[in-house]
Amino acid sequence: MQKLDLKKDLKYLYVPSARKIEVVEVPAMNFIMIDGAIEPDQAPGTSPLFQENMQALYGAAYTLKFTAKLRKENPVDYPVMALEGLWWVEDGVFDLQKPGNWKYTVMIMQPDLVTPVIFAEALAQMRKKKGDQPVYARLRLERFREGLCVQAMHIGPYATEPVTIERMKAFAQENGYQDLVGLGGKHHEIYMGDPRRADPAKLRTVLRHPVQKAD
Repeated sequence: MQKLDLKKDLKYLYVPSARKIEVVEVPAMNFIMIDGAIEPDQAPGTSPLFQENMQALYGAAYTLKFTAKLRKENPVDYPVMALEGLWWVEDGVFDLQKPGNWKYTVMIMQPDLVTPVIFAEALAQMRKKKGDQPVYARLRLERFREGLCVQAMHIGPYATEPVTIERMKAFAQENGYQDLVGLGGKHHEIYMGDPRRADPAKLRTVLRHPVQKAD
């Protein structure tokens, strides 16, 4: 059985330094994705839609993994990658302290072997097992290229992310880059720890912002 070490191959994207800000070129990769919006007066941890979307996303990720691993011809084993979130607002200013107007795409990276045909087969398996839930129709497989970005590993609770983000913005400005969040770019978080189990002080979250060379 072939084994893909995605975590090792993509270490530079998923395990950046917490001590320094880095500029990276993020290549095009496959993701399973689902979109949503945080309801007024809610947060990701309390939003019913967010929880429903998360369950469907993880269900698809594990179905795809075991489909590849258990197939008779050319079986492939690979790890389910970290949950990622793209966050933005369509009006007003994106504020990490005010999630009630956030839009989002949550997603999990997939190896190139996951094709639209394989993805459709996985959805069919999920529907057969759990019924035709409306949320399944919102799942999609998409090729996503983020391009030039600044990133860092944030260690600590989500509430302290603004400190790391200010470091990222300062680094970008000092090095001739323009941070594009709020200018069409999306705040990107990659969740390397489980907030339900980890000490909040030890949570690890990759923070990534798209940038462009300043004029």
